[in-house]
Amino acid sequence: MGSDRHYPEEGPAHRVEVDAFAIETGQVTNARYARFVDETGYVTVAERPLDPAEFPGAPAENLQPGSMVFAATAGPVDLRHLNLWWRWTPGASWRQPTGPRSSTQGREEHPVVHIAHEDARAYADWAGRALPTEAQWEAAARGGLDNTEFAWGNEPEPDGLALANYWRGHFPWQPDAGYGTTTPVGTYPPNAYGLYDMTGNVWEWTDDWYAENHTGADLCCAPRNPRGPAVEGSFDHRQPQFRVPRKVIKGGSFLCADSYCRRYRPAARRPQMIDTGMSHIGFRCIAEA
Repeated sequence: MGSDRHYPEEGPAHRVEVDAFAIETGQVTNARYARFVDETGYVTVAERPLDPAEFPGAPAENLQPGSMVFAATAGPVDLRHLNLWWRWTPGASWRQPTGPRSSTQGREEHPVVHIAHEDARAYADWAGRALPTEAQWEAAARGGLDNTEFAWGNEPEPDGLALANYWRGHFPWQPDAGYGTTTPVGTYPPNAYGLYDMTGNVWEWTDDWYAENHTGADLCCAPRNPRGPAVEGSFDHRQPQFRVPRKVIKGGSFLCADSYCRRYRPAARRPQMIDTGMSHIGFRCIAEA
């Protein structure tokens, strides 16, 4: 689990053991999430108005339901400023993934997005399942290949094969044809366990609180079913004004570009505030054996 060759939050590489579990072969799709909502009447975080008491002084327009939507820039930009391609979009939600007047029609088999952590948990509870731990997710993503760079081996894409939906082209303004957005689940080949989109398409929620790295990893003995830190350890110390805990997301997305975010690998990991969905975050569930 983890890697010592890439981003610092992935280290140190260490062995772990996980008990047997089953994992869904694909990310939860718009069609499957719609069935859950139809049967339960569930309203996602992105569809709920914000409480003015929690955001004193915020303009009324900023308290509308909405979510963060990727918007390609007009040309090359400074990649240090992600606000140039992410926009808070009133009305954006899983039903309207790019904002008002958009819909999931024709995208029923695409992964559902704009899902906050509690939205994913609610679906998992309804389905009689759970969200994976980080260790479970990474074990599944590796497909039995030990310590390789990618889910299929050590070469990015051998023989020019297209093996995952990540960004090709000039990020964040000019994707190659067929890239720069989600694709139907199962468009690309599965890993050795028969699991689709463990690399790219959309990031996936896990149920572990985020830590800055695998601090505390036992490098001599393989811990069994490891978990992340306590919730208090997940806050971003660089932004103390935001007291929102963060969970680990895994797998990378259609926005992972070699020039900016080479995180379409099993070891890659990022923090995500639990109350925030985005147009490149989804999930899949597990069942304990």
